[in-house]
Amino acid sequence: MNILRKIILLIFASSVFLSAFSQEKTCWKSHRFDASLCGKTDLELKKLYKLKWTYKTEDAIKSSPIVCKDKIFVGSDDGFVYSIFLNGKLNWKYKAETSVEAAPLLLDNLIIVGTLEGILLALDSETGKLIWKYSCDGQISGAANWAYSKKRKHNIVLVGSYDYNLHCLNSANGELLWKYESDNFINGTPAINDEIAVFGGCDGFLHLVKIENGQAIDKIEIGTYIASSPVLVNDFAFFGNYDGDFYKINLSSKKATWTNKNTGAYIGAPAVSDSFVVVGSNNKNLYCFDTSNGDLIWKFKTLQKIDSSPIITKKSVVISSTDGRIYIIDKNSGKKKWSYEIGSAIVSTPAVTKNFIIVGATDGKIYTFEGF
Repeated sequence: MNILRKIILLIFASSVFLSAFSQEKTCWKSHRFDASLCGKTDLELKKLYKLKWTYKTEDAIKSSPIVCKDKIFVGSDDGFVYSIFLNGKLNWKYKAETSVEAAPLLLDNLIIVGTLEGILLALDSETGKLIWKYSCDGQISGAANWAYSKKRKHNIVLVGSYDYNLHCLNSANGELLWKYESDNFINGTPAINDEIAVFGGCDGFLHLVKIENGQAIDKIEIGTYIASSPVLVNDFAFFGNYDGDFYKINLSSKKATWTNKNTGAYIGAPAVSDSFVVVGSNNKNLYCFDTSNGDLIWKFKTLQKIDSSPIITKKSVVISSTDGRIYIIDKNSGKKKWSYEIGSAIVSTPAVTKNFIIVGATDGKIYTFEGF
């Protein structure tokens, strides 16, 4: 009986793992992949990619696309949220009234995304129907993130706003659960683990907040704007600030494990995988640092500033640049493996699945590349 039970449990565990891996191959539900904002996937890319199709919206795309199975979701400065099939055909579009620069989040069959008017929308992912909306008193530039509330027994959504607040909502109905006030704009996305949310503010602090009640755990003075989103790895946060300093902060001691200074203003979030932390800078460089000591492993120079966030795959790094190109870089050497010139500035972070790389550009188009 015990042997049979073990076999059943093993089969169940295997099916869960395979299901999760299969979903990872076809779904990119958050612009940074998961709630910790790690920006990594265990997928390996194809050797080459060709442009499969483009879809034109009516204004610049600064939002980062997400994708799941056969559908892409993205916002546009034309004031619409789009759902596009992977064959390039429109599924639906929702009129948000004003620019949507934040990346969407796919959670419980809802597309959750903020607007520059400060409205957080929750749309049915299949139909585009509005399920709920929530109003902040300032624009929403960063993507929403999510966590499971052990206390409430349901999922919650966290989003920062230019009203200085981090807002926490019931993901099912948009009910406000709590909000935490900082001292200036919140531009990025909070990184979340099981208990805390960590985010940088334009007040020059890294804030640590309990996700269950919004109470402050602590705040760590950095001294200047933090426009980008952090990454949480165990008890450490990785992020850059607007003065060009990049940090690994120990959240227990509240002190920097290491700092790299004068490497250009950071707008995009880093990606972290094992011993590598990769981040793009406004000085045009993509940097790869050793996570243990901050030593520079390599850097790759694009032709213009980098506002987007990199994606680390099994052997490669994907990055877009305002030089109008999307690049695939070898993770170990920093050498270019592939690039494609779109010709229009890219601030959108790519979405990566088994067969596709998808990115938006300021010419208003979504570009979908198929690997071969």
